[in-house]
Amino acid sequence: MSQLIERARYLLSAHNARQLPDDEGAEVAFAGRSNAGKSSALNALTRQNALARVSKTPGRTQQLVFFQITPEAHLVDLPGYGYAKVPLELQAHWQAFIDKYFRTRNALKGLVVVMDIRHPLKEYDLQMLGYAVQRGLPAHALLTKADKLGRGQQGQTLQKVRKDLHAKFGDTVSVQVFSGESKQGVEEARTIIGGWLGLNPPAEEAPAPQG
Repeated sequence: MSQLIERARYLLSAHNARQLPDDEGAEVAFAGRSNAGKSSALNALTRQNALARVSKTPGRTQQLVFFQITPEAHLVDLPGYGYAKVPLELQAHWQAFIDKYFRTRNALKGLVVVMDIRHPLKEYDLQMLGYAVQRGLPAHALLTKADKLGRGQQGQTLQKVRKDLHAKFGDTVSVQVFSGESKQGVEEARTIIGGWLGLNPPAEEAPAPQG
């Protein structure tokens, strides 16, 4: 897996469509409930301790936060959903903004949905996965905080979630266990995301025959 993802740096935050960067290149969006471990996952994937904390500063918690890896490759941190304390008007704004983002964003190449392995496939998780599937985009579920469970429980949950996802979405959504704390599953996730962004090195070509 290419190490380019480690170059990710904060680029900008967008509260509405006018503030989005140019719709070109490739980007992968990250979604998840506010307590699912999305920031820890982003930090583990980029091997940075505080990259995603930029989105947690006042005024940025409810914006799309763009991290640039290369001029043509970006990670996008979507607002943590499940906004119990957010006014209905703001909830409506976010639903409309994210819906339009998923329907019209040409640069969007895939979606990662972060879920606490102890509480997977909540209503909002399925809604976000549905956005990607409707667009024909690949989606990948990260079952985070895997270090909170033993290996046996991890395996049981993974198999159940995989079965449930297949029943609802077919083969369009993949899933893995992940831990930002122990770094379990980091390389697997980096390979998938790198592939969507076009960052993975090409397979080594066989040497030309001598003669």
